[in-house]
Amino acid sequence: MMPIILRRLATSVLILLAVSVMVFVATLLLPGDPAQAILGQQATPERLAALREQMNLNDPVWQRYLGWLGGLFVGDFGVSAASGGPVSALLGERIAASLVLLVAAGAISIPIGLLVGTYSALRRGRAGDHIATGTSLVLAALPEFVIGIALVTIFSTTVFTILPSVTMAPPGEAVWNYPTQLILPTLTLILVVTPYIIRMMRATMLEVLESGYVEMARLKGVPERQVIFKHALPHALSPVAQVVAIQLAWMAGGVVVVEFLFRYPGIGQALVDAVTNRDVQVVQVLAVLIAAVYIVVNLLADVVGILTNPKLRTGGA
Repeated sequence: MMPIILRRLATSVLILLAVSVMVFVATLLLPGDPAQAILGQQATPERLAALREQMNLNDPVWQRYLGWLGGLFVGDFGVSAASGGPVSALLGERIAASLVLLVAAGAISIPIGLLVGTYSALRRGRAGDHIATGTSLVLAALPEFVIGIALVTIFSTTVFTILPSVTMAPPGEAVWNYPTQLILPTLTLILVVTPYIIRMMRATMLEVLESGYVEMARLKGVPERQVIFKHALPHALSPVAQVVAIQLAWMAGGVVVVEFLFRYPGIGQALVDAVTNRDVQVVQVLAVLIAAVYIVVNLLADVVGILTNPKLRTGGA
């Protein structure tokens, strides 16, 4: 099992390095001068030349890339062109705010998706199954901004006015100190992610329940609860873990739309602001950060798939 995990880890590191190269090259192609963006249009040529030298903009591209990559490993993310301060100080609170949103949405959507998907499979063809599959199909067809706007319409404007439609935390205050402002963005992410987990869990569970070893366990008189939790559920979790990973990784990128919609002060809003202001350093860091989350989540899904797959766990593949 360990060699398989190590191979997955090595592949993940190579993919992240490739992503960092693409992000760095893509930002080099953006129009504008970073030194000019920091000092403004009234900067003298001498000040521009000094800042370019300070930021190593005159160095060869490969040398700048290695310096930037080395800075990422030690926590030096460069200087923001918009604020003139360190990128790490700018993004610290934004990253924490997004993590609160993502962890809350993931902690709620994953158990609900697994439980409802399992329930739907066990009640195949009944009313509960039809309601679960129909609702998940409708929600899966809706983009996140449509769900977000619908929630704002229902809970903040037209029908009820019980929740804030945007995040209005005072400057310097942590957004989680105002839990009511987290409800709508978190609920939007939950309603976007959960339907895919439900549908995949249902399909996988139905396939496992019809397998030979489950049928054999039932013929031997094994109690149905034990058949489900000991024989069927562990085998169903391996492929579902991949879907869960994809949905969690989507949240790292899809949170941009949700945060922009609710004016949530996280990495999504920071990325929109950075692109608007041509803040190259912030764009680079956030792009690599989102890619790293995507890769790490998929790596964890591979590990979960290995641990829940008896063939891989015992070295049979």
